[in-house]
Order: sequence, then structure tokens, then C-alpha cells
Amino acid sequence: MEISYFAIIIGAIFVNNVVLAQFLGICPFLGVSSKVETALGMGAAVTFVMALSSVVVWLIQTCILVPLHIEYMQTIVFILVIASLVQMVEIILKKVSPSLYQALGIFLPLITTNCAVLGVAILMIQKELSLLQGVVYSVSAAVGFALALVIFAGLRERLEFEEVPEAFRGVPIALITASILAMAFMGFSGLV
Repeated sequence: MEISYFAIIIGAIFVNNVVLAQFLGICPFLGVSSKVETALGMGAAVTFVMALSSVVVWLIQTCILVPLHIEYMQTIVFILVIASLVQMVEIILKKVSPSLYQALGIFLPLITTNCAVLGVAILMIQKELSLLQGVVYSVSAAVGFALALVIFAGLRERLEFEEVPEAFRGVPIALITASILAMAFMGFSGLV
């Protein structure tokens, strides 16, 4: 059965959001989401890495790993591909936008170990998507990641100006807000 591109896009962004429904990529979600500008930068970097990695990973899987019957090397190979792409993004950001490079700080190299990027690559292969479907799925999942990151960053910026009880300031209110946001996104599960 052919999956429609609309279903892939809506499913990846809203229904099966990698952060809020599958709980992948929580570290950058909580770490980079204090400012909307930084969240947008991280979302763009993750989108770029996911889009490129989906093409490279699909080609490696179908042209090398499957024909040689070494599918068990999948995770290691995918991590190496993602690490290489992240290095490329880091070099580009350092030249193009030094302020964003500084704002992302340690979280930029951590895209390499971001389980959302690796998880999307593995899920794309497990779902047996074609190259175009895989790219659409990866980009949509990255857009869903960025959307969750930006919404959460906006909420956190707003919470800075609200009166929050002392015991809930900082991480506790951030975790409560993240859980409410996750429940809101789970409301989309009836769509697809």
C-alpha cells in the first residue's frame, strides 16, 4: 500500500512528532529551548542534517549494506554519516553565522548524538520508504522537531515574565510545560 505524501507530512509533524510523541531528542529540546532565536537555529540545523542524512543513509542502505548482507552495521554506519554531516554544518555555521554558532554552543556537536536524527534515519529504513518518501519523512520529522522546539522556547520565554511559585521556577516548570505540550500534540493522533 502506497502511503500518501500528505499522510507522511502530517504524521511526522503532528501525530508522531519525534520529540513530543516519540520522545526522541529530549536533550536539545530542553537545552536549546530557552530562546526562540536559538531554537530556530537548532531547528534549521537539524532539518538540514536530517534531509541530507536521509539521502545518504538510504543510498548506503540500499546500495551497500543490503547487497553485502551487512545490515547489522546499520547503526554504526548511520552514526558516522550523521557525524560527518554535523561537522559540515558546524563549519558552515562558524563561517556564515558566528553568533548562531556561539548561541548553539555545545548543542551543535551534540546533533551527532541526537537520538532524533538517528531515530528518524532508522525509522525511515524500517518503514521501507522510497528515497523520495524518506526525504519527505525526514524533512517533515525535522520540521516537527523544530516546531516543538520553537513553541516550547516561546512558552519558556513567556514564563520568565510570569509569577511562578519558587519551587517550580526553572527546570520544574519547563518539564511541566513540556508535558502539557506533549499532551496537546497527542491530541493530533486521531488525524492520521
